[in-house]
Amino acid sequence: MSDASPLHRPAPARPAGSGAGEARSLIASLAPLLEEWLPRQRWFAGKGRPLTGFAPVAVTELLPPGRAESPASPGLLHLLVRARQGAPGRPAGPGDDCYQLLLGAAEALPPHLAPARIGRPEHGPLRGLTVYEGLADPRLATLLLERLRVPGRLGPLTFSREADAAVPTGLAPRLIGAEQSNSSTVYGERLILKLFRRVGPGVNPDLELPRALARAGCARVPAPVAWFEAAAGEAAADGTAEPMTLGVLQPYLAGSTDGWRLALDSLARAAGTGFAAEARALGAAVGEVHLALAEALPTVVLRRPQLEHLAAAMGQRLDAAAEAVPALRPYHAALRETYALLPDLGRAGRTWRAQRIHGDLHLGQVLRTAADGRWSLIDFEGEPARPLAERRRPQPVARDVAGMLRSFDYAAAVGGTDGGADGSDWATSARTAFCEGYAAVHHDPGEDAGLLRAHEIDKAVYEVLYEARHRPDWLPVPLAAVRRLAAGPRVTGAAPA
Repeated sequence: MSDASPLHRPAPARPAGSGAGEARSLIASLAPLLEEWLPRQRWFAGKGRPLTGFAPVAVTELLPPGRAESPASPGLLHLLVRARQGAPGRPAGPGDDCYQLLLGAAEALPPHLAPARIGRPEHGPLRGLTVYEGLADPRLATLLLERLRVPGRLGPLTFSREADAAVPTGLAPRLIGAEQSNSSTVYGERLILKLFRRVGPGVNPDLELPRALARAGCARVPAPVAWFEAAAGEAAADGTAEPMTLGVLQPYLAGSTDGWRLALDSLARAAGTGFAAEARALGAAVGEVHLALAEALPTVVLRRPQLEHLAAAMGQRLDAAAEAVPALRPYHAALRETYALLPDLGRAGRTWRAQRIHGDLHLGQVLRTAADGRWSLIDFEGEPARPLAERRRPQPVARDVAGMLRSFDYAAAVGGTDGGADGSDWATSARTAFCEGYAAVHHDPGEDAGLLRAHEIDKAVYEVLYEARHRPDWLPVPLAAVRRLAAGPRVTGAAPA
């Protein structure tokens, strides 16, 4: 790499000096390639809006390409860039999404890395080299694991490891290709590194909550082994600049299957086999995690004013979804009525507890180990589309319960086929069993039937908007739930409100 190569230098919000200039030069040279490549990535959040430019937040050279002892060896660049979308000419700023990129750079790519190719810059520090997705290269993925093994700093990046945790050597990396909002690499079937793609200031809940659960002695969630962060490029309104969580290394639960796959397998079998036993055990596991989170982290009390705020936020999301999806409009008034009843739950001084929760709980976020049938919860990031501050806010546990109930309905709609289990009966049985399992260790969700129904509606409305934008063929699934919920309360396993 030429002398203009940006070595470990963060680019401040208002770049100044040679370091910032080098970072701008690099990003400018990569911009034509990123404008074409970035929208094709499953984790890119700005689909449907044109990219009009990029601004560097931080540029760190983890490994220079073409070292003297091995001229053909690849290099690895770590980039944090803001992607500008919308009107051309506007400079990228704090309001634009910030993405984490790991770019390999080599003179030529071997055939097995051809699908990872991004392109060859026509100018700038990487001119003459092929740039590609670095995580796809086992050599570079191994380098990242080596960085996590030894705590320390490299420019704006800070690598940390739990004091009593060990990171073995010689673990072969395997990139997982099924994720949408992040990227994960499994090392030797023993560890898994989740790399957050869309990042911002503040501790990511997928690091914060598993660490808190580990301190509380909860074994239902894999405890973080190591992680890395970056100094924020801009200060918040109060003058602080929280670091950005970039990646978390955790134990890999080999021999486990996610709940979605298990549910579909159950539905594919003859009617009558059901999923009740698994759902009941899962409900107990979720209840255990909720109890541990309430013990490990602060909770707040929900009274009538807080319920009014909750109802107003749900109503705003419903209004926005109905504006975007005409098929939702016939049910708008009935759903609004359910939200309007929420503040009345606080009459006579009754209160609820809000606490940290999973935030995006569904069958794809739980794993069952074949050897002992034990359920574990993963992916505590929350809904990636929501702001980080919102995802870190205490919320009623009813939101997680509602998310899992909606997931049972989704599985029944997708997997209920001729010759297999009846989807409606399967979902009813699974929902009931889950609530029973949860009640055995926590409390009966039916005691908060009105709150639970409001959260289930809120989740179904979110699903309607998501499916309309990304998977129109799936839109009938959440619309069926909206139709049912608009007609009247349904809290399986408990008396209606």
